[in-house]
Amino acid sequence: MFHPRFGRRRALALCAALLAGAASPALQAQDFPSKPIKFIVPFGPGSGTDTSARYYAKKLQQLSGQPVVVENRPGGNGFIAVKQALSAPADGYTVFIGSNSTLAVNTALFKALPYDAQKDFAPLTMMMRAPAIVVAPGDADTKQLKDLVAKAQANPGKINFGAGSAGYQLMGELFNDVAKVQTVHVPFKGAGEVATAVAGHTVDYAFAEATSVQELIKAGRLTGLAVASDSRVAALPNVPTAREAGLPGIEAYTWVGAMVSSKTPEDISARLAGWFMQIAAEPETQQFYANLGATAMSGGPAQMRQFQADEIALWKRIATQAKIELQ
Repeated sequence: MFHPRFGRRRALALCAALLAGAASPALQAQDFPSKPIKFIVPFGPGSGTDTSARYYAKKLQQLSGQPVVVENRPGGNGFIAVKQALSAPADGYTVFIGSNSTLAVNTALFKALPYDAQKDFAPLTMMMRAPAIVVAPGDADTKQLKDLVAKAQANPGKINFGAGSAGYQLMGELFNDVAKVQTVHVPFKGAGEVATAVAGHTVDYAFAEATSVQELIKAGRLTGLAVASDSRVAALPNVPTAREAGLPGIEAYTWVGAMVSSKTPEDISARLAGWFMQIAAEPETQQFYANLGATAMSGGPAQMRQFQADEIALWKRIATQAKIELQ
């Protein structure tokens, strides 16, 4: 039999432990962050997602006082990065920097995803949006969008396009549907690989984010055929919109947003969201994206949740219209 005094000590210790456990979420939030934060990016260097991640990492490091590390995990339609982000402890120290492909378009292209883009993630805020640009090799005879359409019409099934994600693949399929042509999808791991492939004539054309190709267009390595938007990009004033180039109906944007696991404590998610929104509102951030041909976005968790839902509905409708077979 235990000594009574020893029993009281054990009881007091147990109560203290229980109280500490009950208070731990609040204490964790109060102390957050106390170690480095990791950004998981589903694409390689050179993509708009990576560019956004590195910019925000630098800013968040200044606000939080902790190092912020960017880790690129390209390939597998973003599944590799998503798995890593969701398998990490849901404590706010792992942030998924996702895009329209991983957070919306994949739901329109796959019969069964290994994750739920809405239920498995809790949004922090939108970061940026950029119009896609149709690009061809800089030294090719395809100098205008109508040249590409004519070439595709004359060579059904022989013209190919590169795509670094599901989002760009769907844009290529939208082009096929609107232009009434048949071009072939060639997958790559990210926007940087696609831009190199187009410049080197590995593929005939691609839809690419303005942020990842504008310098190559200015240098003459790529030709910008059209902007998939209702207005031109200020950084590329000579590239017409798709409507101006004779193909109305081609409008597509890429976007980047920050997410954490939906299992993350709400107060920690709120603290992160506050920092992200603070960064988004800075004039420096607005100018940073404007220089890249993109638009800084913000809005917070609720607005991003609605934006994501609208995007999922949009791309499902486009996939249905283009009669794309689910993978």
